[in-house]
Amino acid sequence: MARRCEICGKRPMSGSQVSHSHRVTKRKFNPNIIKVRVLVNGSPKKINICTKCLKSGKVTRVI
Repeated sequence: MARRCEICGKRPMSGSQVSHSHRVTKRKFNPNIIKVRVLVNGSPKKINICTKCLKSGKVTRVI
């Protein structure tokens, strides 16, 4: 599954993992992406969206 939201374009970001002794290593922050059926132009379609877009009501979910 592609780690990209088709609504807002959110994708993985890189950052630093900092230990207690302040040793810094690279890490990756993945968005919470799920594949759901939503209404697109009046017809249901499966797309990958982040849970923030789903919760905020940017799409209408079809069950």
